[in-house]
Amino acid sequence: MKNRIFLSLVAVSTLVLMSGCDSSGASNKSSNIDFDANAYSKSILTQEVKDALAYMGNEERLAYDVYMNLYDHHIANGIEIKQLLNISQNAETKHIDIVQQLVRKYQLAEDELSDVSAPVADNTVTQSDMPRGVYDIAKIQELYDELYAKGVDSKKDALEVGCMVEVVDVTDLDEYIQLAQTSEAIDVVDAFNILRDGSYNHYWAFNEGLKNIGVSEGCCSLGDTYCHPEYPQTEKGNGRGNR
Repeated sequence: MKNRIFLSLVAVSTLVLMSGCDSSGASNKSSNIDFDANAYSKSILTQEVKDALAYMGNEERLAYDVYMNLYDHHIANGIEIKQLLNISQNAETKHIDIVQQLVRKYQLAEDELSDVSAPVADNTVTQSDMPRGVYDIAKIQELYDELYAKGVDSKKDALEVGCMVEVVDVTDLDEYIQLAQTSEAIDVVDAFNILRDGSYNHYWAFNEGLKNIGVSEGCCSLGDTYCHPEYPQTEKGNGRGNR
């Protein structure tokens, strides 16, 4: 169907403020980021950039879903993990909205997206109606299933899942930002840079969360793949995930 849009691009209300977060991912209203896709001229999107939008829409929704589902699981067992709740509510919803703005701007439909294999919702569905943990890109579905299965075991595992999600985001965004730069899609470049800045901050929030429960190496305890001391840390937040 021409008007059908992949699941990842949930219909959420546009947020005026891009909230910050401290070491628990808590909101910090002094850190504001706004994005308006329609403030940019239209670019000519290559197939690779269209697919990048589809993929990052799914991936950003995965972050929201896995954090919220793990938060709900652990809170039901008397364990509150504030990073999961605050980052999902204060930042991931905004990240999803940013990608959705671009999809609506370019009127992308499922038949234009070569990486979408099993679309399950169109662009009229609101975020509250979206089933958590169900995606239309097989690789994202597999990743979600693996992360959730790990994260339910303990608070430590849940915080480690946060490190893992943010590293995957940064790695993918590094690639997709280059693609968008090559095709001179400036709106996509700027949008993806906002997403990557957020992932840097969230990584440090989860890193500190692990240290606070006695994991002295933080995210680096997971091995070289997830150890990234080179990630930028905000001067104001001292790398506490304040976006």
